[in-house]
Order: sequence, then structure tokens, then C-alpha cells
Amino acid sequence: MDNMELPKLLIVDDRRENIIALEKVLRALPVKIISATSGNDALGLVLEHDFALILLDVQMPDMDGFETAELIRCNDDTSHIPIIFVTAISKEEKYVFKGYETGAVDYLFKPIDSDILKGKVVVFLELYRQKARLQKVNVELKRANRKILDQQRAVIEEERLKVLLQMAGATAHELNQPLMALLGSIELMELNGTIPEQVESHIVRIKEAGERIASTVRKIQTIRTCEVKPYGDNAQIIDLEQSLKIMSVDTSKEDFDRLKSYLADSVEITLEQFASIKTAMGRLVNNRYDLIFLDYLLEDGTAFDFFSDLEKHGLEIPVVVITGQGDEILASQMIQIGAYDYLPKNRLAAEVLKKTIAQTQEKAHLKMEIAEAQARMTEMSTKDELTQLANRRYFNEVLEVQFQRAVRHGEDLILGIIDLDHFKRINDRYGHPAGDQVLIQLGKTLKAALRQNDLACRYGGEEFAFILPGTDIDKAQIVCNRLHTAIGAMEICYEDQEICVTASIGMAVAAGTDSSQTLLTQADTALYSAKKSGRNRVEVYAG
Repeated sequence: MDNMELPKLLIVDDRRENIIALEKVLRALPVKIISATSGNDALGLVLEHDFALILLDVQMPDMDGFETAELIRCNDDTSHIPIIFVTAISKEEKYVFKGYETGAVDYLFKPIDSDILKGKVVVFLELYRQKARLQKVNVELKRANRKILDQQRAVIEEERLKVLLQMAGATAHELNQPLMALLGSIELMELNGTIPEQVESHIVRIKEAGERIASTVRKIQTIRTCEVKPYGDNAQIIDLEQSLKIMSVDTSKEDFDRLKSYLADSVEITLEQFASIKTAMGRLVNNRYDLIFLDYLLEDGTAFDFFSDLEKHGLEIPVVVITGQGDEILASQMIQIGAYDYLPKNRLAAEVLKKTIAQTQEKAHLKMEIAEAQARMTEMSTKDELTQLANRRYFNEVLEVQFQRAVRHGEDLILGIIDLDHFKRINDRYGHPAGDQVLIQLGKTLKAALRQNDLACRYGGEEFAFILPGTDIDKAQIVCNRLHTAIGAMEICYEDQEICVTASIGMAVAAGTDSSQTLLTQADTALYSAKKSGRNRVEVYAG
């Protein structure tokens, strides 16, 4: 893959030595690195290039990282680019929150762990590649669609019908039956000539069939592809019978009636009115709504109070502000605190309202997908992919927190390290896939042997670690002996071959230890003693 095909990464830092250090760490990754030494230079580059990721320093002269990120986010052409702040400033919450408010997806604090940096960059490069593949598929679909349009009209209509059926989850029977009734009635009218009584009866049938087709078309036009229902044994199709439940929080009955009139032909939409924040919240807490229309001035507060109550109750429902008060400044403020759109009442019309509903639903679905992607990324950054235990980075963070808590409250804390004996022989004899099965099974055994508030991790290779909060050495010895026995009894079969393993375990006690790092060193020393003494045993650090 040449540089023209590589995804691009932008490093922004006013110190050239910092840029060189980051480039050195990322040199082996399949990415083209471009650098900038100021916020202004970065803004120019993001307009020239399509970046997969931006690593942005916070402390820069003239324009700091927060200002640069805000300007990138406010531009429609660049707002999609993920930004990771790389900074040496305080980890205080106010700085972290400020960064996320300006559009950052993550923070890296200096000095930077090179493995963590590369891991995060790899995640975003993969997301960028997936996006590029989807865009390529979209281009191919558009090309295929143009080819269809060049065919005969009959073929075009047939293909359009197939697409509609696929999108709406309908069956051929659901559309074909009313259509045949329509065509059959027309044919009978032609055969019967101009006899009024017979014509009238056929017209009635035509009207009924037409209304059924029109109803299906309306459903297709407002279909939300994210809503599916079971179809057959293992498949799912888009749910054609969708409904949209909207809450209108507005004191004006006249304005509410006008909204209802605009949506009168949308039979799938249910609209309910509430005049106060209190009654609306009481309804929202226990009932599902897909969208909220919100006026600015209400009986018991303003739209700001409404958004505050939504946040307090942990409710994430799309809100469109529809009001007769305010101006562009108020509109901007509403968008900033979470409104999906802002519509003045004096400019409201049926088409505008329906378009806003469709766009808001699309935005809400996209936001949900982004949240799911971020949750997956968070899990990837804290879990070991093979064993599904915590990874080393997350374990070290928890160990520090637990150690400080134990010191502060005078509580017991035990740290243990496990190392599989002669694991290299397993890989050499049975192959690495067999070794992976051993590690997976050990992860399950370790998790089953510990309590819910204990923490186990894959510390590296065939080495595992665990934390036992609130546990003294006598109880920890019992836990470790039980775990040691369970590891020796593991039944691991790979390609009809039974693999037997043993493990050495080292333990250390936090009491009297000056730091979590010292505790880790002591546990490692105990592990070394266990291996030196013949392996397949449990040792406690003796000092």
C-alpha cells in the first residue's frame, strides 16, 4: 500500500521534538503522518486533507488546543474528524470536561505510553478504513442504480418495487393484492361500457385499493431502518408497522392543534400535549417517546429547566424546540445544550415539520451508533481480547486506586501474579492456537475462583494478575491454594489431544508497602521464588 492509499494522521504540537517523538512511535503503523506546529496551520491542513485522526496538543501559543478543536468541530467539512488531546496539563476534571466539550474523543497524558498510543491510533485507523469501505460500497450502489435507470421502464419499475419491498419489510403479496384489485376493476369497467350502476361499484373498489397502496407508500416514506422484527427462525426484517410517539410540551392549545393538523395525514404518528415540565417528566419517566417538541416558555419554567430535568432523570430523547420566543442567540444556546433542531412557530409548515422529524430520527439513530462504537472502543481499551479479562493498563489503574484506598482506610489488600509453567513447551508442541485455548481456559478459571469485587487481568503473555481487596493473608492463602488446584485440574482438549498445565503463584501484602509499584515488585519476587523452588506452587513475599 503506497502513501496515496494510506489514511492520514495529523499531529499538532508547537514543539518539534514532541512531533518527532510521536512520529517515531507511530512509524511502523500503516498511516501517513502530517504535522503542524500551530492551531492556524492545523486548520489549513484539515481543509486540504481527509484525516483519519488528529493528535492535538493543548498548550500552544496564540491558539490553544481547545480553541483549535472547537473550530474544527464547528466546520461541517471537518467536524467528523476524531481528535485525541495529547497533553501534559493537569488531569483535573474541569480540563478533561472542557476537552470533551470541544469535541475530543479521548485524552493522552504525557509522558505517553507508546503501546497505549499505538493501540488508540490503530482503533481509529480501522474505523476510518471501515468508513472508506462503506463509501466505496455506496459509490458502487449509486453506479448500479444509474445502470438500472438506463434499462427499459418496465425493468426499472420492477427493480424499484424490489427495493421498496426490501426496505419496508413488506411481502410481494401485500402490494400485489391491492394492485391486482385495481387493475381488475379497470378491466371490468372497460368491458361494461358506460352502465352507471356498475361503474360506480368498480370506482369504489378502485378507491379502496388505491388507499391501501397509498397507505403502504406513506409507511415506506417514513420507514426507520433501525427498527426490525423477527422473520422466520433466525432472520430479521424491517418492521413495516412502525409508529412514532411524539410529546409536545407547550402551553398553547392553538399551537398544538396546528401541529396536529400538519401531521394529520401521518397516521403512524401519535402526538400528545403537556403544558408543564412537571407533568411532562412524570409521563416521560415511565413511558416511551421517540421525540419531544418543546416550547421555550412553559408553566413552571423554561426550555433550559426542561433540559436540566431530562439530564437529572438520565433521559436521552431527541428534542426539537418549536417556539415563538427568542432569536438566533437563543437558538444557538438551545442547540448547545442538546436540542436537535430549533423551529420558529411563525415559519412552521407541514413539509418543514415532517422533514425535521425525519432528520431528527436519523440524527438520533446516528448518535446511538456512535455511542455504541465508543462503548466498544472503551471495552477494547480496557479488556484483553483473547481472555476477556482486564488488560494490563486497566489493571495498573485499578491497582493504584485500590492501594491508595487500602492505605487511607487501613484495609487489607493482596496482589497475586500467576505464571504458567513451561508455557513455551505447549506452543512448541501443540502450536499457538492450542496455547491460546490454554490462556482462555485459565482466564475462565481465574474469573470463576474470584469474588465479584476482586479483579483479574492478563498481565502479559502467559502471566496473569489479580487483586483481592479487603482480604488478609490467611484468607488469600486459601483462595490461592484453591486457584492453584483448579488450574492443575483444568481439562483442555485441542484436536483430540489433552493438555495438562500447572502454574506458579506469587503473592504480596499491601500493609507496610510504600507504593503500588513496590507491591507489584514484591509479588513478582514471590513468583520468582516459586519458580526457582521448582514451580507449581504458591509463595508469599517474605521481605
